[in-house]
Amino acid sequence: KTLKKVVKHFENGFPLEDLAQISEILNLCAEKIFEQEAFIEPLCFLMNLPRSQVKIQICKTIVSFFNMDLPGKLLSGYQPTSPNYKIQMAETGGIAEYLVYSLALVENQLTEKLWVLKALQHLSTSGYCGQMVKAQAASRLCLCLSDADPSGQLLFHSSDILWNLLEKASKEEVIYQLRSLECVHALKEAFVDLMCGYRHCDHQLRNDLLVIATLIAEYSAVPVIESGFAEILIVLATCTEVKLPNPLVKGFKLTYSYEDFEMKKLLFNIIGILSKDTSSAQLLTENHVIPALLYYVKKNPKPGFPGWSVAQYEELQLHAIAVLASVAPLLLDKYLSCQGNTLLLVFLEWCVSQDPFFGRGNSFHGTGGRGTKHAQLCYGIRVLRSVVALYNDAVTTNLCDQGAISQLLGKAQFVLLFFNYCEGISILIPFLKMDTRSFYCRLGYSYLLFSALDCLSCVIGCYIAEDSFIEKQGIFLLMDLLALQEKNLSNLILGLLVEFSDNAQTILHMNIWRGKRGQTAAKVLIQLWRQEEMDLGVKRDQYGKIVDFKRPVITSFQKQQKVIPVPASCPSISIIEISESLRAKIYSIFCKLGFEYLPGLSAKDVVTLAIIQHFIDFKVGEVWSEISAEIKEEFRPVTADERALKLISEMSENTGKMVAALQTEALGKQHRKKIQEEKKTYQKIKATHTQKEMINKSWENFLARTSNYEELKVRNLMKQEIDNFKQCIYFVFQVTPGRCVTVGSVPHQGEPLADTDHAPKKSSAGKKAFRSDQKR
Repeated sequence: KTLKKVVKHFENGFPLEDLAQISEILNLCAEKIFEQEAFIEPLCFLMNLPRSQVKIQICKTIVSFFNMDLPGKLLSGYQPTSPNYKIQMAETGGIAEYLVYSLALVENQLTEKLWVLKALQHLSTSGYCGQMVKAQAASRLCLCLSDADPSGQLLFHSSDILWNLLEKASKEEVIYQLRSLECVHALKEAFVDLMCGYRHCDHQLRNDLLVIATLIAEYSAVPVIESGFAEILIVLATCTEVKLPNPLVKGFKLTYSYEDFEMKKLLFNIIGILSKDTSSAQLLTENHVIPALLYYVKKNPKPGFPGWSVAQYEELQLHAIAVLASVAPLLLDKYLSCQGNTLLLVFLEWCVSQDPFFGRGNSFHGTGGRGTKHAQLCYGIRVLRSVVALYNDAVTTNLCDQGAISQLLGKAQFVLLFFNYCEGISILIPFLKMDTRSFYCRLGYSYLLFSALDCLSCVIGCYIAEDSFIEKQGIFLLMDLLALQEKNLSNLILGLLVEFSDNAQTILHMNIWRGKRGQTAAKVLIQLWRQEEMDLGVKRDQYGKIVDFKRPVITSFQKQQKVIPVPASCPSISIIEISESLRAKIYSIFCKLGFEYLPGLSAKDVVTLAIIQHFIDFKVGEVWSEISAEIKEEFRPVTADERALKLISEMSENTGKMVAALQTEALGKQHRKKIQEEKKTYQKIKATHTQKEMINKSWENFLARTSNYEELKVRNLMKQEIDNFKQCIYFVFQVTPGRCVTVGSVPHQGEPLADTDHAPKKSSAGKKAFRSDQKR
């Protein structure tokens, strides 16, 4: 009864100063539980006690411990502990590790285990994942996945905690714990149970477990293969395409739901991962992976195809062909026996045909292929390239017998890089190094050069080939050709540089490149821009500044065109001009190079660069100007629309004025710099003249001393006086015992002989000797 009173008194919390005594009371009462169960209800704290009620209450308490709400009633004279303090104490106490270890105490108690998992789930979202991983939580939880639980709650909580550990803790450490054969086996059993589930939550959990299995296979495919999990996944991935009965997927039915679509992509992905391990070759062959993937190497079905939607089918098709590029080299014999080359060549023929097809381009593999068959063409070529790169005679002979070379020559120009892209690049490089003098002769060298540049389109998009081309100084060679400033050649090279600029090494090489006269890539591009504007008749003043603020980049051809309303589907003159001129390509390259800190640019170049930097803004203004003119040609805009059009026009004009101001500032800086340089040059010239005057004066003095008669007479008289003065000097040496030597000079007549400052003085001892001589 006393214990119940204490609990009721402190139902809103214990003072921190009393915790030591409370802990002692709890330990004493825990011993009493085995003798008297009346202690259980007020105690309900210690986990190691064999009482279900206590264990469940502890889990509830842990969850509520992290509740940030203030208690309803506060003790007088006390303040509640802060949330940060509670979290810090929980970390110090190792509560997360203790709960993980507690899973062993509730191994055969489903209700208690679910409450422990709920508490761990709460901790995994509160930043305790590191402590849980330290306690081997990943492996312990994975082993719980296959435990019996009709409600499915155990699997749900365990998988959710595993996801939190993968996201918030060390991914490598979690995968290391999960890669054991026991864990993978438990993961497989849980996946198989969910595979035939019909509920939406079952399908979601199935896909979550499949992602975890994929992560394990990425680190090591061996346990996934040895456990038999890999075979189940492969059969599940191919069962709808091959349609062969297999007991491993008995009872499974594809519903074409979104979850099944995601599962299909995940299954294709894990096949690609398994193909990187040669030990999976036999497993992939026996379960008909090649025929299943080749099923998608065909013309896309028309709308109305049962099963997947058009967009879903295209995404699965591209995914399957991408995986085929990894699997085909591993299973080459199976690939040839299934007529893989034939199917691919027919597929490529459809890709380059005029058959109407509107690609969705709504997936990673379909990027850049919306409205076209470009993505299908690229992935088909990659499969052929992957099998040809094996240098297998059977593959090469099979392709040549079917006319692959003539087909690729006529349709895609991939022959130089098809059989071996590295050797193909080595073939292309000498053509790009061609002597420019040969380019102007009539022997066909220009056609050879253009063909070599066309073949570079095969390199773009293949990262290995791109890196090989750049390593062989391909970007330097393209810049050398661009520096020739041949209009037809420049257009093609600029297009290639735009495509190559997605590779970071391209921009690095362009920044390093220097022309014959020290030209930088930026300077060459700016010169091409100026020449292009001159050819297009764009108005600029003598310094290259903007003249027309409203339409700064408009060409003379555009000015001559009348306002002709066109349908919205038809491009306007401004849009057409972008596709035909070099300026858009130069602007695209500068977007990669940047517009600041470009070396080797003069003030005139900076003036042009300001226009290039705002090219897209000027083109947008042009388009709006065309829209406004077309509207006013047939209609009178309402007040709101007219105000909006006027505002857009003013914004475009203000941009032109702003750029013009920047250009003026750049020219002003250049002018001031020139004046400073002129001043420095003048100071150098002045200093040079002063030095020359000093040299001339010194020479004149020398001539005067050596050649001027009057000067020589004066110098001769001075010399005689000096000699006479020297003769007047006398030396008196008196050497007697006990006496000093006196040195003096001859005085003038009538003057006494005086001591010099530098003559030594007589000592007192000398004076005494002199006096004694006198006495004697």
